Amino acid sequence: MLSGYRVLDLCDDRGFVAGFLLAQMGAEVIMVEPPGGLRHRHRGPYIRGIQHPERSLSHLTQDRGKSSVVISDHTELIDLAMTADVLLECGAFEVDLDLLRAENPSLITVSISAYGSEGPKKDWPASDITIAAASGAMSLTGDGDRPPVRVGIPQTWNFAGADAACAAALALYERESSGLGQHADVAAQMSYLSTSQFRMLGSFCLEPQEPQTRFSGGVRLGPLKIQYVHPCADGYVTVTFLFGAMVGPYSNRLMRWIYDEGECTEKLRDEDFVSYANRVLEGEATPVILEEATETISSFVATRTKEELLQAALEKNLLIAPIADMNDVMSLGQLQDRDYWDSLDVSSVSEGTVPGTARICGPVTRSTSKLVHRNLVAPGLGADTERVMRDLSRRPLLSPAEPRRHRPLEGVKVLDFMWALAGPAATRTLADFGATVIKIESETRPDVLRGVGPFRGEEGDPEGSFQFHSLNAGKLGLALDLNNPKSKAVLEDLVRWADVVTDSFSAGAMKKWGLDYEGLRAINPKIIAASSCLMGQTGPMAKYAGFGTMAAAIAGFYPITGWADRTPSGPYSAFTDYGSPRFTVLALVAALHHRIKTGEGQYIDFSQLEGALHFLAPALLDKEVNGVVATRMGNRDATFAPQNAYPCIGEDVWVAVSCETDEHWRSLSFVIGSEDIADLNVEERRTRHDYLDEVISEWTCHKSVADAEKELISAGVPAHRVLGVNSISKDEQLIFHEAFVEVEHGTCGTSWVEATPIKLSATPAVVTDASPTYGQHSFEVLTEILNYSEDRFADLAVSEVLK
Repeated sequence: MLSGYRVLDLCDDRGFVAGFLLAQMGAEVIMVEPPGGLRHRHRGPYIRGIQHPERSLSHLTQDRGKSSVVISDHTELIDLAMTADVLLECGAFEVDLDLLRAENPSLITVSISAYGSEGPKKDWPASDITIAAASGAMSLTGDGDRPPVRVGIPQTWNFAGADAACAAALALYERESSGLGQHADVAAQMSYLSTSQFRMLGSFCLEPQEPQTRFSGGVRLGPLKIQYVHPCADGYVTVTFLFGAMVGPYSNRLMRWIYDEGECTEKLRDEDFVSYANRVLEGEATPVILEEATETISSFVATRTKEELLQAALEKNLLIAPIADMNDVMSLGQLQDRDYWDSLDVSSVSEGTVPGTARICGPVTRSTSKLVHRNLVAPGLGADTERVMRDLSRRPLLSPAEPRRHRPLEGVKVLDFMWALAGPAATRTLADFGATVIKIESETRPDVLRGVGPFRGEEGDPEGSFQFHSLNAGKLGLALDLNNPKSKAVLEDLVRWADVVTDSFSAGAMKKWGLDYEGLRAINPKIIAASSCLMGQTGPMAKYAGFGTMAAAIAGFYPITGWADRTPSGPYSAFTDYGSPRFTVLALVAALHHRIKTGEGQYIDFSQLEGALHFLAPALLDKEVNGVVATRMGNRDATFAPQNAYPCIGEDVWVAVSCETDEHWRSLSFVIGSEDIADLNVEERRTRHDYLDEVISEWTCHKSVADAEKELISAGVPAHRVLGVNSISKDEQLIFHEAFVEVEHGTCGTSWVEATPIKLSATPAVVTDASPTYGQHSFEVLTEILNYSEDRFADLAVSEVLK
């Protein structure tokens, strides 16, 4: 879909996902490397543990589809940049981006960094754990009686890399009109902020908020303690037991099933968990009922296997998911049925020590255009240098009809049936960059996140949810009862108007309204349609409804997050919901590129599970070729040491510290007054990690977190205090980037939303309004966009179509 574009990828593991995603979308991606190769070639794991730049599993998974060019001086880089449409960089090279854009005005440059290219922390040393600490998400993850934890396999740079890919695609789409390049800046701190699921917006509640405490394998919602993770007969499962109009029916069904099996009281069977949370807030019910239900669920699932519980969830439409390790993921029938796995020939680098081919993560999304590239391979170091450098005559092909600058997606029209988190986050990004997005909703089928805090005002106010405000900011709200037969004509007119139609229902839901791809295409032959759900639109688990907590469990994120001597804590809440919007945005913008070139629409089938697995790709290949199943190890890293969150003065106050290099360790040892162990090599540090944790903690525990952070950063040691809901809004770097934006709201007056992490220099995102209230723009949409008369609008209102 992005064929014809050339991308120079100067990124190591701090963003190499960006180039890989663009390669899957069809771009020509040239990986620029120094003579010794980029740093991730020299970090494990490796095939059979043998250190070699061609055996690195990170390289073999995330450099697929790229060419490799070795350059030795800046002049060669300038010459190469003259041939490119996009340049991605993360600090692995010293590069003058202003000069490159001056020499090639159509060049789009994208910088990925920990905290951004500007601002008070732009030069701070950083590592995955310090970025997680700076994002707020880490404060929510783990056990309350231990340090907060990161996800066991580094994720922060993956999120930033995915945002960088979207930034490149958006800037390229804008360039079709202007003919000009621009700079995009992506800060991993802001990218990873989304993994706190808007909990950090609690800083802006009108009423003081209780501190958010870590609760392993669950969350606290006001007075309610929601336990997701439960032991079962052969491992663990997650059970989403929540309340409200959209989720409460699942909870009611679960209790009826347990009762039918003879393991539930009539009292719990008859409890209405749809209204339960509101009744607790009003004093009509107590948290004791939830405690009884949680104990009942734990006892019930303890005697059943993961497979038995998964099959029951599919048959009875329940929100239960097995917690899968890498072995379980590789054998999951849904992935086999959808032909997900690509094949990688490893014979040339395995020296006969492993089978010649290995399964590896497949397409990040599916499309009827069949232009998502498969079975890509990673290049040998410098394998393409001679071929690429032999001919540097290529120049970007530009022919804007009316050169002008505007937000990239201005003029793009989106009909949005997304709900909950992952889907609306994607269309929110489209709105930020200029698309007109009409969100379809009704009081008869409200968005589930209207009932999820934190709240701007009164607890439980369906118009006051910060999550809903942020995810749907900048959209137009149309109240439409899809089950009313008279809505059909309105829907068809909206489809004729739209360029893009999106939904996040389970498989088959759109068909009953005549809005599956065939139905949409019959109305609008050039339509681009996208469905986003947990498992995709086909396969035995296609109708498996649920949330990102469940996909995160099935994808393998739970077993790697937490402490080895305790149950899996899992990442905070609906983890795969946070990465999914990036994949959806990239696929949609790529589809728009394709339509410019061909006039063709297409259908995009995005599986949250399949996309999320790319963020675990090296670990999955480790299982495939080495038989290693990743597991929990707190905050430790598989390749360097020490690394952890260490206590400072105060209650639950921590500073994250990471030593990725020997230089980091030497600097740290001198700061803490332990010069005698400064010469420990990395293997010695890993072996003595418990002791080093004690030594470092003894130093930090007598320091304020501000003093500890300042001394460590001054010494060049990656460090950052663990920010939480009560401190993150005061972070000077996030304030500099305007990460939280106050905007207008229909009933709250003003509210706060999270800003997009994608910063385009010439055509930046704009957000002026929070989410629409129920049907806030119905009159505007129908009379101004669809040109209905006021009489027709009134007839629809009387017919209760608009509700």
